[in-house]
Amino acid sequence: MYLSILLVTFISIMSVSGAMAARGTVFHDKNQNGKKDKGEPGIKNIGVSNGKEVAKTNDEGAWELPHDEDTIFFVIKPRDWSAPLNKHNLPQFYYIHKPEGSSAKLKYKGLEPTGPLPESIDFALSPKKEPDTFKAIFFGDPQPSTIKQINYIAHDIIAELVGTDAKFGVTLGDIMDNNLDLFPPSNANLALIGIPWYNLVGNHDINFDSQDDAGSDETFHRFFGPNYYSFDHGPVHFIVLDDVEWSGKRGNYKGGLDEDQLTFVKHDLDLVPQEKLIVLMMHIPLINVGNRQKLYRLIEKRPYTMSISGHTHWHAHKLIDEKDGWKGKEPHHHIINVCVSGTWWKGNKDEVAIPHATMRDGAPNGYSIITFDGTKHTLDFKAARQPASYQLSIHAPDQIDSKNEKQQFIYVNVFNGSAKSKVKMRIGKGADWIPLKKTVENDPYYVELREREALNSKDGKTQLNPPSPSNHLWKVQIPAGIETGSHLIEIEATDHYGRPHKGNRIIRVEK
Repeated sequence: MYLSILLVTFISIMSVSGAMAARGTVFHDKNQNGKKDKGEPGIKNIGVSNGKEVAKTNDEGAWELPHDEDTIFFVIKPRDWSAPLNKHNLPQFYYIHKPEGSSAKLKYKGLEPTGPLPESIDFALSPKKEPDTFKAIFFGDPQPSTIKQINYIAHDIIAELVGTDAKFGVTLGDIMDNNLDLFPPSNANLALIGIPWYNLVGNHDINFDSQDDAGSDETFHRFFGPNYYSFDHGPVHFIVLDDVEWSGKRGNYKGGLDEDQLTFVKHDLDLVPQEKLIVLMMHIPLINVGNRQKLYRLIEKRPYTMSISGHTHWHAHKLIDEKDGWKGKEPHHHIINVCVSGTWWKGNKDEVAIPHATMRDGAPNGYSIITFDGTKHTLDFKAARQPASYQLSIHAPDQIDSKNEKQQFIYVNVFNGSAKSKVKMRIGKGADWIPLKKTVENDPYYVELREREALNSKDGKTQLNPPSPSNHLWKVQIPAGIETGSHLIEIEATDHYGRPHKGNRIIRVEK
């Protein structure tokens, strides 16, 4: 009799897969204390995941999932609900089950032992209306390695964002530059913006002394929770990915997605209606992910998808089509986001002692603000401490010789431009407009900037990294026959979204 009762009890706590089952509820946190109190009802039809399977809560808000001894459970935040925030405005939507904790051999502290699995893992949600149209902030690669660089970010970027009307922010990986002890002051500064902040793991956010990929994210887990997950905001479904595959040797990583993660994405999307916009967020650009074809197969039949990454320290709009194996009806729009640190906080310092940090494609450092409107989006490129209207730069000689037959060019860097952009110029009021041709080459402004800084340095060297071909550069040869004197160069350009931007530059022609 006693043996029979034990057997029945054992079977009842087994999942379909044969692993031990975890259980819990998703509940309406009426008093917003993060704990399930008497009278706080469960919420039905909410997704909960163990990083692979996804279960939906029943009418009482209950869920059940298999687990092992290293599992992060998380709730998939639905529209019009919010998860609790900690003191640094980091969403608390997960529970980590790691009974033995992280390895003591890690340089940067991982997880403390979590102990036995609770009888019930309960996720708190509070109602919060989310409109169809909203803004979100995206940081690429803040990547500070010192507290001084933490301060750069505070003064160069964060201060101007306090009071934003954006609903949340996202850092697209490389939150740090290897020094993971700086997570706390960085998080404290970001919290001052006053909005929830989500984070992705980058190749500089991992424990280099981990012997495998699975253990490399232990410090990230301690501060931010799961390294991949999803959530809804308004009518949009966001999926955070970890596409950094760590080999166990310093500096040796590649872009890729493990099978558990791909399985999670599949199960997650099974619960998402076709009419929703799907936004994939990752660190390494999608075009550099080795097994991206598997991800393509999961999303390419959907009518509304886009993705965004960081990593490269330049900004670009990539339209992925059949040449890369994409089989969707329309090309997939992938954004490589402008980064906060520019060229890794390098370059001469300005009047407030912050490096100019110009990116390798000649665009300024900064961040983006994306407005989501139903299934559509619009990205605004925001240069650090510059007015919102600063959207292009013009490179041209200060003066030319009217008799010099040498080819000379005018270059226009449209920071948020793409293959869809149009750029034209005229020299002098009333002159004919001349179209510029898109080119993929090094921005001569950045090339000259490096040369100038090297010339003025003590050792004849520049800190700035070598240039990278710009994806948003246009050029035109200076026409012959311009009269001597000073002339106004007028530029009119459109960005990726067809919005017009203008710029001016003076050129002088001498005999």
